[in-house]
Amino acid sequence: MLRIAPVTDPAPCFALREEVFMAEQGFTAEEEWDDLDASAEHLLATLDGTPVGTARLLEEDGAGRIGRICVVKAQRGTGLGAALVRAGIERLAAQGHTRITLGAQVRVMGFYEGLGFVAFGPEYDDGGVPHREMELRLKA
Repeated sequence: MLRIAPVTDPAPCFALREEVFMAEQGFTAEEEWDDLDASAEHLLATLDGTPVGTARLLEEDGAGRIGRICVVKAQRGTGLGAALVRAGIERLAAQGHTRITLGAQVRVMGFYEGLGFVAFGPEYDDGGVPHREMELRLKA
């Protein structure tokens, strides 16, 4: 059974980010960890009680922001990533946000476009990986 919910202890979320972003994708600790984690809401996806995905939710420049979205390799392509992003959108919308932003790795922009996000602004480098900002506008 899949469950996606906010957590009060983000340790399992941090472990997933270490596995996916640092061990698998090669980001350094300096690139992965920042002071935003302390004020973020962390979503954890579990499958039969096992952590399989995470995302963090923030407010930035008046918009809701979804970041640090990751899914363990064994669960990619199952719809879990989309469910995680949709859960983040729902939580941010419930807080009154009508604009949701994220920084997407260029190679997976099509995934976010499929969820309604549109790219804006120039491509930028984040840890040696090309990224673009994307946004989703919700009806007020």
